Amino acid sequence: MQPLFLLWLAGAVVCDLRWRKVPNLLVLAGMVGALLSLTFDAALPGLDWLTALLGALVAFAVLLPFYALGLMGAGDVKFAAALGLWLGLAPLAPIAIAGSLLAFLHALAVLALRRWPLSPRLMLMLSGRTPQGVASPSARRPIPYAAYLALATFAWLAWRVPQ
Repeated sequence: MQPLFLLWLAGAVVCDLRWRKVPNLLVLAGMVGALLSLTFDAALPGLDWLTALLGALVAFAVLLPFYALGLMGAGDVKFAAALGLWLGLAPLAPIAIAGSLLAFLHALAVLALRRWPLSPRLMLMLSGRTPQGVASPSARRPIPYAAYLALATFAWLAWRVPQ
């Protein structure tokens, strides 16, 4: 199931960076994949049903207020819940910290490029706008947080692989 998990993460990165949206079908596929991996004992070592469900519940509960305040998209919250289902509770904190740091760097780059427009095309790309400067309807939020969570998960998986 690990290749399926990696493919799901890559899909989230592409969708969120390109369209600033994580489709419900992708989130659902991730949840079904996580449940199947748990059912057939193909989940990450040490992950059981309780840990996976707790990870999904905590990820959803922690990010839901950010959605309610309009600071995060619903897809980001649902993606984090699916990620919690794949990984369990323990790795969520370092992944969330790393993903938040990446999102913070993204926001700093957007602010810097607005102030000093050295690369207008890069500024448009980071802001989720077309080359004509028009925001796409699905790009209301300029920070692709789910993509950064997925990238942080790739890093976490690479870091924890035995040498």
